[in-house]
Amino acid sequence: MVQLLKSLEGAAQPELPCSFVPFLFMNKLIFTEEFCQPENLYPFTLTRQIQDIRIGILTIREKWEKMMGLLSYDKKEDDYKDLDRSVNIDEAIGDGACLMVHGNVLPTPALIKAVKKLKDGEFLASPSGNGVVYRITRQEIIDRYKIKVGKAIMLKEPVKQISYPWDIFQLNDWAIRQDFDLLTAGRKTQKISRTNQLINPENIFVEKGARVEYAVINASTGPVYIGKNAEVMEGCLIRGPFAMGESACLKMGAKVYAATSLGPSCIVGGEIKNTVIFGYTNKAHDGYLGDSVLGEWCNLGAGTTNSNLKNNASEVRIWTPGGELNAGIKCGVMMGDYTRTSVNTSINTGTVIGVSANVYGAGLTPKYIPSFSWGSDGVQRYDLEKALLDIADWKKMKNQVLTEDEKSILKAVYEKY
Repeated sequence: MVQLLKSLEGAAQPELPCSFVPFLFMNKLIFTEEFCQPENLYPFTLTRQIQDIRIGILTIREKWEKMMGLLSYDKKEDDYKDLDRSVNIDEAIGDGACLMVHGNVLPTPALIKAVKKLKDGEFLASPSGNGVVYRITRQEIIDRYKIKVGKAIMLKEPVKQISYPWDIFQLNDWAIRQDFDLLTAGRKTQKISRTNQLINPENIFVEKGARVEYAVINASTGPVYIGKNAEVMEGCLIRGPFAMGESACLKMGAKVYAATSLGPSCIVGGEIKNTVIFGYTNKAHDGYLGDSVLGEWCNLGAGTTNSNLKNNASEVRIWTPGGELNAGIKCGVMMGDYTRTSVNTSINTGTVIGVSANVYGAGLTPKYIPSFSWGSDGVQRYDLEKALLDIADWKKMKNQVLTEDEKSILKAVYEKY
């Protein structure tokens, strides 16, 4: 039995254009965090559903929507992250069938092919036996909270999924390549200026309005995607796979190594390697950032640098809500939304920083800094009202506003964590 959701009542229901109906009787995609253990993806799931995590070029939600041609909703989890598109499945099901997808599963062409072969009441299971995608109709609903599980279709290949924060940067090389193919298939890149030095230009795609001048781009090691209205300033050195989202900016002389993704409106300078930045975050100055994941609306002060490798090259132990775990030989910082560092902050190997922390202090940071910390020691707490005002001011700098939903989520994180 799978415990489930409730309704479309109060949820936005945009009409689907004809191009959004790829196969018969499939009318919506519903994500669930149930059985995905979202707490293990701390701090990123404090402020978003798993499916809204960015990996590669797109978020998990965007990947599924584009590959399936369906609009998506979220299963109501009865917590503070239930927003307008959260639905109760017994009322949302409507006519025909819908897909229920685990929010941490990354779609691949092979998986999508298997999904489209599902019959009503069937579900796909990973080789380990765990269900990952369910095709359900009104017939499968027992009551408001349960569905009956039908026939399992066993997948032969392991399912790509994120279970811990470090999975995001460790899978990012693969994810960029997947998304690059998805976004550029059958399309032509904008013409690239002759001022640039390009290696394997056929693996470089520049969206409309992007500006790239006097840069060196090596796409022999992987594709390079430059989003709409993005800017690559003079002197940048880029090695693929690499992706930057809409209106993102690489500042002069930036050195970008493979497996790095910048979300929309990020500003990045200095040296960066194998890192995912979700969006609207600034690392505008010199300093090293490697094998790391940064949420939205973060700001790294000039000279901020992280360690990603221990001096004895042993496994990096990283804090999780369930206790410390090994994250591999290389692991930098996992930084939650709205967190900021002062100039010359030295971030320890395998550090976890929560939401809306104001990080400063001498020496290496502690390995765990709680949400709303004022300073690195976690003793003094950021006043909530001041934190909200400061976040609103940061968002104004990029012509954005702090919404009531965002305030509600931040207040819940403040009270709970």
